Amino acid sequence: MVENLAIATAALSTAVPNLAPDEVKALVCRLYGITGSVKSLAGERDQNCRIETADGRRYVFKISNPSEPVSVIDFQIAALDHIARVAPDQPVPRVVRTLDGRSRDTVTLPDGVETTVRMLTYLDGTQIRETPRTATQRRAMGTVLAELNLALRDFWHPGATHDLLWNVSTAHRLADKLDAIVDAPRRALAESFMTRFTDHVLPRLASVRAQVIHNDFHLYNVLVAPDDHERIVGIIDFGDMLHAPLVGEVATAAAFHTTGNADPFEGAAQFVGAYHATLPLTDIEQEIVADLMATRHLITVLISEWRAKRYPENHDYIMRHNPASWAALAMMNALSRDEARDRLLAEVRKGESR
Repeated sequence: MVENLAIATAALSTAVPNLAPDEVKALVCRLYGITGSVKSLAGERDQNCRIETADGRRYVFKISNPSEPVSVIDFQIAALDHIARVAPDQPVPRVVRTLDGRSRDTVTLPDGVETTVRMLTYLDGTQIRETPRTATQRRAMGTVLAELNLALRDFWHPGATHDLLWNVSTAHRLADKLDAIVDAPRRALAESFMTRFTDHVLPRLASVRAQVIHNDFHLYNVLVAPDDHERIVGIIDFGDMLHAPLVGEVATAAAFHTTGNADPFEGAAQFVGAYHATLPLTDIEQEIVADLMATRHLITVLISEWRAKRYPENHDYIMRHNPASWAALAMMNALSRDEARDRLLAEVRKGESR
């Protein structure tokens, strides 16, 4: 476990590759026979570039963080290939093969370190974060995530068990990051939710379903049609995917719907209700899903504050969810566990009473 944690920490402690656009262009031409313009895309661990050809075709070229094990990259590739086979209507990227038919290749960075590169199709659409929130849109997100989880239900790969700090079911391993929170009231708030996790969630996790999950289904990673903001046309960024409790997937996604309404539970409840209607949560999953939603906010503040100090040049990207997570923790701290659970499951209860 200690070795795995060290590997997971390294993935967030190693600088993102930073090849120049001309170098990226030359690599793509050599490996894929594709020539096009290069535009940088945001990324936490990898260098991501959009490649656009003269005839308008678009791709995402990914230069992996050197700390990323090749087995994890192979896992992500295999998962996308699996979805393409069993659920071809799922709006996910497709893996693009190199000129010699490989799904990935190895390159040497300017500092002499080797890393892995791969390319995916680019999905057109508008990030949901740029659109007005509506109940229909949230319910569409819940339904689509449930359908994605159903597509991945029977998928397995040896790389799926990799360690990842962005895993709500292992939040207790971030306890050493609590001391880094300088503000005393905030540190006390975070400590209280860490205790809630270790006391009420951790002992139950062995009894819940686990499978491969997306683990990062938020407003930046879901695309809608530009002319219809309630029609989902893309799910992107499978970099945090892993084998973990299914309820953690729901809780992680629901955490991003606690803003935008006078009632902070309204949007999250709409999302969870729609998910449950397609892929029902078990009784024990319903019991802890609100606790895990709080846990997602907890690990967001712990990881983002730690990483922002290490990489100030990427501060804005790293801290983009930090303020909302602190606000959500403060809001949930004013409620009992039972109150938070019942408010999050309001639409689930409503559907079951019909």
